Amino acid sequence: MPLRMRFPLMLVGILTLLVGLWAGWIRIGWGLPRPNPAWPGAHGALMISGFLGTLITLERAVVGPRWSWAAPILAALGSLTLLLMPPTDLSAGLFLGSAAVLTAFFTHAARHHPDPSIGVLGLGTTAWGLGQLIWLGSGSLPKAVPWWAAFLVLTIVGERLELARVIPRGRGIAGPFWGGVALVLLGLALGLIFPVWGQRILGSGWLALAAWLARYDVARRTVRQHGLVRYIAICMLAGYVWLGIGGVLEWLPGAALAGPLYDARLHAVLIGFVFSMIFGHALIIFPAVLRIRLPFYRSLYFPLALLHLSLAIRLIGDLGGIFEVRRWGGLLNGVAILLFLLLMARAIREGRRTPAQGMGGEL
Repeated sequence: MPLRMRFPLMLVGILTLLVGLWAGWIRIGWGLPRPNPAWPGAHGALMISGFLGTLITLERAVVGPRWSWAAPILAALGSLTLLLMPPTDLSAGLFLGSAAVLTAFFTHAARHHPDPSIGVLGLGTTAWGLGQLIWLGSGSLPKAVPWWAAFLVLTIVGERLELARVIPRGRGIAGPFWGGVALVLLGLALGLIFPVWGQRILGSGWLALAAWLARYDVARRTVRQHGLVRYIAICMLAGYVWLGIGGVLEWLPGAALAGPLYDARLHAVLIGFVFSMIFGHALIIFPAVLRIRLPFYRSLYFPLALLHLSLAIRLIGDLGGIFEVRRWGGLLNGVAILLFLLLMARAIREGRRTPAQGMGGEL
C-alpha cells in the first residue's frame, strides 16, 4: 500500500488513543465533558482493540502480502464505530475480522519462516480474536479484557524474540519460557469457569515471563550502552518489573473484574509493561512504517520517568484506598503518554524522507 495510505490508518489509531485517554480520565473520576456518553464504558476497547489493534496490524501489513492490509482497515473501522456510537456487535465483529486476518498472516509466515517468535505472535493474536468472541457472546467488555491483555503481552514478547533473538541456546532455557506462555493460556481458559483461580494462574504466567525476560533479554547488556540503545533497554527492563508486579497483584484477594485492586492489576500490566514497551519500540516501528529515520532525544526520558512515577502513585491510591491519589495518578499516566506523543510528532517532523537505517546496535 502506498505510503500516503498509511497515514489515515495511523491517524485513526492516534485519535482512538486520545479519546481512550479522555475516557479513562472520566472513568477515574475527573469531571470532563462527554461528547459521547458511551466513551467511558468503552475505554478498554478504545485503548486495546482500537489504538493498539490498529497500530499492531498496520505494522504487520507493511511487511506482509497485499491481503494482510485488511487487518488494519478492519481494526480502523472498528475504532471508528467506537468513536461514533456505543460498543456494539458491529465493533466486536470488525475487530474479530481484523484478528482473523492477522492470525492468517502469522500462519502464512510460520509456513515460510518457522520461528518461535511467530508462534508466540500467533498465540497472542488468537487470544485477541477469542476476546472478541467472548465480547460477542457475553456482551461484557470486562470478561474480554484478560484475553486482550494476553494479546498485548504475547505480542510484545514475540516481538522481543523477533527483534533481538532473545531465546539463547542452551539446555533447559526454552522450557521455562514456554511454561510461562502455557500458564497464561491456562489461566485465560480456567478464568472462564473459575475467575479467581484463572486470574492467579494468569498472574503466575506474567511472573514467569517477566522473570525469564529479565534474565535472558539482550536489554541486560545493552543498558550499558548509550543513546537510543540504552533508552530502549531501560524501557524494556522497567516494563518487565511492572509485568512481574502485575503477576503478584493477581494473587491478592479481591474482585476479578471490578474495584481498585482490579484497576491496579490491569494497569500494572497495560501501562507499566505495555506502554513502557511502546515507548521503546516506537522508535523502531515508526521508521519501518513511515520509512523515515527518527532522531533520538534525551528528553524522551522525561515522559518515561513520569509514566512509571505516576503509575506508582496510582497503585498507592488503589491499594491504599485513597481515591484522590489514584485519580491524580491516572491523570498523570495520560499526561506522560501525551508528552511522549508530542516528542514523537516532533521527531517525525524532523525525520528525513529516506529509508530507515539500522538503529545502531542490539535492541
